[in-house]
Amino acid sequence: MKKYFAIVAMVAACTFGMTPSVMAQAAENQEATAEQVDEAAAQEDQDSIAAAEAAAEEAEAAAEEEDATPVEQPKETLHKVLKTKFIEGDAGFMSLVAIALVLGLAFCIERIIYLTLAQVNTRNFIETLAAKVEKGDIKGAIDFCAGTRGPVAQISKKAMQNLASDDQNDIATIERTINIEAEVQGAYLEENCSWITLFIAMAPSLGFLGTVIGMVAAFDAIEAAGDISPTVVAGGMKVALITTIFGIVVALILQVFYNYILARVEALNSNMEEAAMGLLDMCVKSDKCKK
Repeated sequence: MKKYFAIVAMVAACTFGMTPSVMAQAAENQEATAEQVDEAAAQEDQDSIAAAEAAAEEAEAAAEEEDATPVEQPKETLHKVLKTKFIEGDAGFMSLVAIALVLGLAFCIERIIYLTLAQVNTRNFIETLAAKVEKGDIKGAIDFCAGTRGPVAQISKKAMQNLASDDQNDIATIERTINIEAEVQGAYLEENCSWITLFIAMAPSLGFLGTVIGMVAAFDAIEAAGDISPTVVAGGMKVALITTIFGIVVALILQVFYNYILARVEALNSNMEEAAMGLLDMCVKSDKCKK
């Protein structure tokens, strides 16, 4: 019995003796855990602050790069550039140059349309006309010429009218009529070309006149300022150069159209010469022609 109480006493002593140490160790573990949690929270806060600072630095660097990048200006159109230079070149003389361009182009377009409508297939026309004359259908040949446009048809019509008459159907009269009508039609082809050459000469002359006036304005500015500085001279010189440039450009444009018109006139003159030889040949072969 005493041994039993002794064992119970020892177990109780061990139990009560270990409890404070266990509790103390648990308390220490809890404090360590709380410190770790606090350290982790502090580390997270530091990481968040560092991330925010890095993001702010990146945003600031991007903004600086954007500011440093030159802003591309919108490209000016040709119409806007011409309008600006037109105003800078003294609207008075520039308007005269523009009028010369418009009128010159109007005459060029009129001549090009006229010459285009006057163009026919000369060889086919003469062959068809010769077939009618060979059959003796002079009236049908005249109607065929009247229904065809162009100088070749007009010359052929005059020749057929002479061939159909009783007193002007000799070969000498027909040849003379063809030559006269060819000269008349050639004059029609070159009509208004003199106006085109006038505007070709006027455009650069107006430009040079603007140049002289711009130089006079520059010297007046130098005299008023009493100093030969680039700023004083630049205004008058700029007006002078712009008017000259526009005048030369207008003359070049009109010259190109004028040369094209001359080429078409020469082609039509060649067609008339070819038609004249064919007309004389068919008239000589006709029974109605007096040899």
